[in-house]
Amino acid sequence: MQKSDGMNYAPQGKPKPVVEPGQFVFAAVALDHGHIYGMCNGLTEAGATLKWVYDPDPAKVQAFCARFPKVNVAESERQVLEDPEVKLIAAAAVPSERCALGLRAMEHGKDYFTDKTPFTTLEQLAAAKEMTSRTGLKYMVYYSERLHVESAIYAGQLIKEGAIGRVVQVIGTGPHRLNAPSRPDWFFQKEKYGGILCDIGSHQIEQFLFFSGCQDAKVVHSKVANYKCKQYPELEDFGDATLVGDNGATNYFRVDWLTPDGLGTWGDGRTIIMGTEGYIELRKYIDIARTKEGNHLYLVNGEGEKHFAVSGQIGYPFFGELILDCLNRTEIAMTQAHAFKAAELCLIAQRDAIVVE
Repeated sequence: MQKSDGMNYAPQGKPKPVVEPGQFVFAAVALDHGHIYGMCNGLTEAGATLKWVYDPDPAKVQAFCARFPKVNVAESERQVLEDPEVKLIAAAAVPSERCALGLRAMEHGKDYFTDKTPFTTLEQLAAAKEMTSRTGLKYMVYYSERLHVESAIYAGQLIKEGAIGRVVQVIGTGPHRLNAPSRPDWFFQKEKYGGILCDIGSHQIEQFLFFSGCQDAKVVHSKVANYKCKQYPELEDFGDATLVGDNGATNYFRVDWLTPDGLGTWGDGRTIIMGTEGYIELRKYIDIARTKEGNHLYLVNGEGEKHFAVSGQIGYPFFGELILDCLNRTEIAMTQAHAFKAAELCLIAQRDAIVVE
């Protein structure tokens, strides 16, 4: 049996509509990464109406329609962009092409919701900043390792309630299974995927900013390497970085494509959040050698030690909040500044990384 590589990670939650059918219409364009399924699941569970799908690859469209049988197949990207009923474009394009698609969507008056990483160059980020400033439209990002993980959402709630005091450090690990035969060609081309810190490192930096409450941070040190995958010379299978936030919180994270085949899921993603009054550990996708169920949260503070198994208990509020943000022009789900800052820092970490031979 082929082990999952996380490409089609698409959590199913309990539907919690925030709008009536037809009140918020969106479309899916560019199906290059399987995260598009999680993005569309989240939006439809929150009440959004998926009207169109478009991708130039008929096989990708056929697979998508099997999951979302009520969707209409568009003949072109233009047909989707010119539909006045469509409020938002959800897309998981090749990373280097995500910004250009977002700019086209916003030129047509649509909000844009892209898979991470949202950019592969700082020039793309600058173009998106100019566009959002000029139009007032949204360039939102699917940072799924926080937004679509119930233990991470619960951690945010506990931190807000003061369960561990002031957050002073976040440590994150984001290992992934490579499963190279399942990967498209662009996955191995650095110009297209952006580098490991730019790509899956973006999850880790976004979580640090969120859990610590930082508005900005400095990348102190970063490294990348290709330890195992020499047959793919442009692939980086390891990366790590250290950051210091503008409020004094610190961050270390490590990401890799070295998950062994014996693990029962695609990656043993974990986060440790240390505060002045306690700490939280998240075992997001598995609790190794104990249970293959994920979403375990461990809390230690002055009241004692607690374990919470929260799968199916918390839900995914981001998607409903995003829909309402688009309708009301608010920033409850995520601020534009936050989405862009996480993207900027991962680009800087990638640009300045020491290459370990």
